[in-house]
Amino acid sequence: MRLDDLDPTEHARDLGSGGGGGGGFGLLGFLPLLLGRGMGCGSIGLIVVVGLIYLAMSGGGGLLSGGGGAPATQQSSSRGGGSGAAVCNTAERRFSCQVMTSTEQTWDTIFRSSGQRYQPATINFYTRGVQSGCGAASSAVGPFYCPADQGVYLDTSFFDELAQRFGAKGDFAQAYVIAHEVGHHVQNLLGTSTEVSRAQARASKAEGNRLSVQLELQADCFAGVWAARNRSRMEPGDIEEGMTAANAIGDDTLQRQGQGQVVPETFTHGSSAQRMEWLRRGLETGDPAQCNTFEAVR
Repeated sequence: MRLDDLDPTEHARDLGSGGGGGGGFGLLGFLPLLLGRGMGCGSIGLIVVVGLIYLAMSGGGGLLSGGGGAPATQQSSSRGGGSGAAVCNTAERRFSCQVMTSTEQTWDTIFRSSGQRYQPATINFYTRGVQSGCGAASSAVGPFYCPADQGVYLDTSFFDELAQRFGAKGDFAQAYVIAHEVGHHVQNLLGTSTEVSRAQARASKAEGNRLSVQLELQADCFAGVWAARNRSRMEPGDIEEGMTAANAIGDDTLQRQGQGQVVPETFTHGSSAQRMEWLRRGLETGDPAQCNTFEAVR
């Protein structure tokens, strides 16, 4: 993917190294994200979420209207003035920061089309462990998004794990992971994550898991929307890299590898087929209105 002409995002921080435990993208055991991202909702919440998505994506209401989303926080800039260069100072970080810049441009355009303002997420780099606004997390859980501080958290050593353990090589596989987390940021701005979290408190575990899958698949679709709107930057093989990554991190694939059997009722992120399907839908349409997993996935 060609992003060399883009400056690194200004919304970047270096949090150094630390320790802790938590949940995130969860490729190592594919742990559910417990750091504030809504994991499910009951039937009432489902109606609210579907309504929010319809209003947000159909033009019937502002992208940021309704839903009681998390309050906006002041965006943190990189250490080193108004440039991300001081933080985005390795090849992996620079690419990640350029992906973030691209997502900012893309989602700003989408939000503006509904007369709203996009608030960029901050990418937070760390090593081994970190204390986020949602609690402590270890790099073993992979990248994650924290709605409390509107931050994407990334230990770039994860990219080696993605390539070596899961066979998902290439820069677009890495970009997909980041764009997925930005997808959760979009859900946060829309208020979707908040409504899902509230309703989950009233839901059974099985229904909470099911709606967690819907939330995660929508983030995959949003990642595809971003990619579709940057198709001119894509190179031969990029789509295949993304599909390989989506296939590798499906709940069924990871359960089969980790425990030798698949238990669908425990899925929290979706099967390999579902993750590829929703990434592909976003890629083919470039339209966030086509990402209504809350109606399509049962």
